[in-house]
Amino acid sequence: MTEHSPAPTLAATPSSDLRSIDLVKIGEGRYKATNRRGGVLPVGSGGDPDFTPVELLLAALAGCGAIDLDLVTAKRAPAETFGARAEGHKVRDEQGNHLVGLRVSFDLTFPDGEAGERAREVVPRTLQQVRDRLCTVGRTVALGEPVQYVEGRLG
Repeated sequence: MTEHSPAPTLAATPSSDLRSIDLVKIGEGRYKATNRRGGVLPVGSGGDPDFTPVELLLAALAGCGAIDLDLVTAKRAPAETFGARAEGHKVRDEQGNHLVGLRVSFDLTFPDGEAGERAREVVPRTLQQVRDRLCTVGRTVALGEPVQYVEGRLG
C-alpha cells in the first residue's frame, strides 16, 4: 500500500460461498455478533454468562456435527433424544494458546423397531463422514487453515 492509497476495505463482494458475521463492542469485555440474517449472539470474556470465543468454537464443532448427523439419521428415524458435548483442554505452550484433545460426543436414542435400527446402524459411518468431510467447522480446524487478522474499514 502506498502512502496515498486508501485504507483496505474488508467487505467482499457478496457471493454464495462467503460467510461472515459483524461484531460490535457493547460493554466492558462484551460484544455482540450479528449474522447476515439478523441473528444476534452475545460474546463475552468469561466474566459473565455470555459464551466466550473458545466456547463458541466448541459450540460450532458440536453444532456442525449435530446438524450433519441429524440430517442423515432422521432420514431413517427421528431421534428420540439427541445431545452432544464438545470439549477440549486449553493449553499455553511454545505454539501459544490453543485447544488440544478436541472431542465431540453424541448421546442419541432412536425408537424401537426397524426404522430406529436403521438409524442406529448409520451412526458410526456418519460420524466418520462428519469428521472426514462433512463438518465444515471440524474440517477447517483439522486442516489448520491460517487466519489473517487485519485492520481496515468494514463497509
